[in-house]
Amino acid sequence: LSTQTVVAFEGNAPVASFLVSTGTWLLPTVTGTFNIYVKYVAADMSGPDYYLPAVPYIMYFYKGYGLHGTYWHNNFGTPMSHGCVNLRTTDAAWLFDFASVGTLVNVHY
Repeated sequence: LSTQTVVAFEGNAPVASFLVSTGTWLLPTVTGTFNIYVKYVAADMSGPDYYLPAVPYIMYFYKGYGLHGTYWHNNFGTPMSHGCVNLRTTDAAWLFDFASVGTLVNVHY
């Protein structure tokens, strides 16, 4: 979270790194060790103050927290989500193909 990056590993070796936007201090991204529990090529996402149709490449890892593609901003590197991990859509597509249900997600500072 402190570097606003996602790093994909095969075993102990990093294979890709992506600049992301995570939650703000008001709506922080959860920290801890999780596993991807469901994947959607695209789905609508909504909350009390937003509605986003057809969000691409969603990988939920804890309750409503997920990694996903982002078409509504290009401000990666700055925390600005409602808690999810926003990726460029091309990066999210790569990660979606790389990760499977059950893949470990370690969120930390």
